[in-house]
Amino acid sequence: MFRALYTAASGMLAQQLNLDNIANNLANADTTGFRRRRLQFEDLLYQNLVMPGAAATQQTTIPSGLQIGLGTKTASDEIIQQQGDFTNTGNPLDLAISGEGFFQVRMPNGDIAYTRAGDLHLDAQGNLVTADGNPIEPSIAIPPDALSVTVGSDGTVSVTEPGQTQAQQVGQIQLAMFPNPGGLNSIGNSLFLATTASGDPIVGSPGGSEGLGTIEQGMLEGSNVNVVDEFVNMILAQRSYEANSRVVQAADQMLQQLNGLNG
Repeated sequence: MFRALYTAASGMLAQQLNLDNIANNLANADTTGFRRRRLQFEDLLYQNLVMPGAAATQQTTIPSGLQIGLGTKTASDEIIQQQGDFTNTGNPLDLAISGEGFFQVRMPNGDIAYTRAGDLHLDAQGNLVTADGNPIEPSIAIPPDALSVTVGSDGTVSVTEPGQTQAQQVGQIQLAMFPNPGGLNSIGNSLFLATTASGDPIVGSPGGSEGLGTIEQGMLEGSNVNVVDEFVNMILAQRSYEANSRVVQAADQMLQQLNGLNG
């Protein structure tokens, strides 16, 4: 009965974390470029009351044994890299990646972060920056007198200036992809950092031989959170939590009856 209390408590704690994760997914259902996460669980240690394969006699062994599990725990949370829906904004500085890859962002400390959010802006010097003001990498500056900005599917950035009939190329957007994007470290603001689990970034031009996606101008990629799925997951988490709490209640009643006998 004491085992049952602690085992059920581990299940309740795991489902609490599961609900926290679901809440974060739902809170970011409208966040540009957001990637939902899914918790993964694994069982804990087992108490071997009878070891499987133990000798029953000199000639026979016990076929299955008797092992009592001691609960569950959250092992990891996986980043789901499914493509989000595209929204046509008509803004020439809104960019979406169709396929694999991340935009590269130069952080204030000099590190390179990665994001799927392509809602870009111009700073006071005409540089392309994120919504937080961090420049994309490599940096691209738009002339102040540019009449139009065109971003090709291969990441080529061109502008049309007064008195010119031909568009002038001013930069090239580079994307990065990872052997294991699920191993990236989320730091908020729709940004990720590379880790030893994600592997080193593979940088190249959009649509190139590296397998990187292409750029869609005037589009934004939305969150890949499916609200209906998250509500279903929330119901399952709630019912699992309830089931574990019933086990705690049942073990408590059994202990109460045992104490009554001892009295």
